[in-house]
Amino acid sequence: MGGSGFKERMAAGETLFGLGVRLARSIEIAALAKACGFDWLFVDMEHNPLSIDRAAEIALASDAMGVPALVRLPGDDPLTAARLLDGGATGIVVPHVETPEQIRPIIERCRFPPQGRRSIGGPLPQLAYAALSAPEHMRRAEAETVIVAMIESPRAVANARAIAALAGIDALLVGSNDLALELGIPGQLDHPRLEEAYHAILEAAQAAGKPVGLGGVYTAELLARYLPLGFRFALLGSDLAIVLAGARERLARARALVPR
Repeated sequence: MGGSGFKERMAAGETLFGLGVRLARSIEIAALAKACGFDWLFVDMEHNPLSIDRAAEIALASDAMGVPALVRLPGDDPLTAARLLDGGATGIVVPHVETPEQIRPIIERCRFPPQGRRSIGGPLPQLAYAALSAPEHMRRAEAETVIVAMIESPRAVANARAIAALAGIDALLVGSNDLALELGIPGQLDHPRLEEAYHAILEAAQAAGKPVGLGGVYTAELLARYLPLGFRFALLGSDLAIVLAGARERLARARALVPR
């Protein structure tokens, strides 16, 4: 366990691809992600009735498989974020961040002093439950922990530079579908206004030396168009979407074989 290298791999120039957990309730999803070659797991508590208990178990199993798990919160509650980190999550994704003030309580609760006020609750699974001195515990946990702010509205785009500049924020993640919705172009992921927003977010993050992730874009055509803009990590869809697509394709193939 431990040593996810999520931040280090992006800093080294890799683009990391993630699988969303929307359907699975078993920790087996971590092994499946590993078998498929995914680099990270996106455990979604926002659009999912997943409990903290189950999300932490999936994250713990994912960490053991060498696939770091980032858990998207159902809101911006600092206590939920801290509990997930103590339970095994590599990182926290905070949805719908629009201002620096909104995410500061998360940073305070999830970062150790002097940056924040996170408490030491005992040996961490991410650190292989090692018995460490307090300074070493804090140093190693800080090196592993990832806090990501999602940018999903025009207001968030306008404030992206200030959000990215916050000490304690490791990355931004674009929620493309909600951003398109807020821009008044729902579902139009090929729209020039969305691409303009991408450029603005990437430039804001670059000024702070922070990577940006791409979410909500899954077709080969759009990935080929947007990934080269400079995204360092990307979500390639959820287990639910992949099961639906695969099941529909297989059923269509079988029906086509039946004489009419």
